[in-house]
Amino acid sequence: MKPNFRNLATKLYAVAVLASALMGAALNAAAAGPAPSGIKNVVLVHGAFADGSGWDAVAKILEKDGYTVSVAQPPETSYADDQKYTKAAIDAMGGPVVLVGHSYGGSIITEAGNDPNVSALVYIAAFALDEGESCASIETAVPQASKAFKPDSNGNWWIEQDHFAADFAADIPPAQAHFMAIAQVPISTDSFTHKVTSPAWKNKPTFYMVASSDRSINPQQERMMAKRANAKTVEVNASHVAYMSHPKETAKLIEEAATSAHAN
Repeated sequence: MKPNFRNLATKLYAVAVLASALMGAALNAAAAGPAPSGIKNVVLVHGAFADGSGWDAVAKILEKDGYTVSVAQPPETSYADDQKYTKAAIDAMGGPVVLVGHSYGGSIITEAGNDPNVSALVYIAAFALDEGESCASIETAVPQASKAFKPDSNGNWWIEQDHFAADFAADIPPAQAHFMAIAQVPISTDSFTHKVTSPAWKNKPTFYMVASSDRSINPQQERMMAKRANAKTVEVNASHVAYMSHPKETAKLIEEAATSAHAN
């Protein structure tokens, strides 16, 4: 009986294709990095005058390291709206999360962090407010260096474009800072003056990154808020957008929070 070379060739081809697919999957898994231990979900919350796109570099590092990332997009139209959008992002993860906030995003996560699925909080040059405090009251107590924050007739606050780079984003590429200035998202007076009622950092593991060259929140206030929250604290020589100018350090702190936290 003659061997059927055509069938043999077909079988060998199928084996080769399967082997190639398995090898590709193994290489892709290796490139993505090992699955992280601890909490595997991260929700990133932007602050005033910005949107979620600024988290791009941090999100890429976290995803490469095996984390599932969601970038919330609170509209800054009211504190209630900002809570709604952030809580929706937490719920959509379907499990324990590390909740991260920058700037005004810190005020948001301070309340949203009471969600039972939030296992740890990370503040990046952010408002870790106590009961009865607002972003406005903190800024009044120890003023920031910038004088470029201005209200409009619609109840919103902006940063004057001519001062945006120096006062908000001094250590990122000028073209990027310019685009942020012309694309800034104004914050409502309601969001800026809302008083926190139940700070989650009093009951959850907390981490804080101080930006020592910040002109939008006084670094002295950042250190004070980190200390009273008993937060694991790191400090970087950065402008207010420390998460953009120092994405590696930011991701490292978030991953430390994720690996040390436990699901509730």
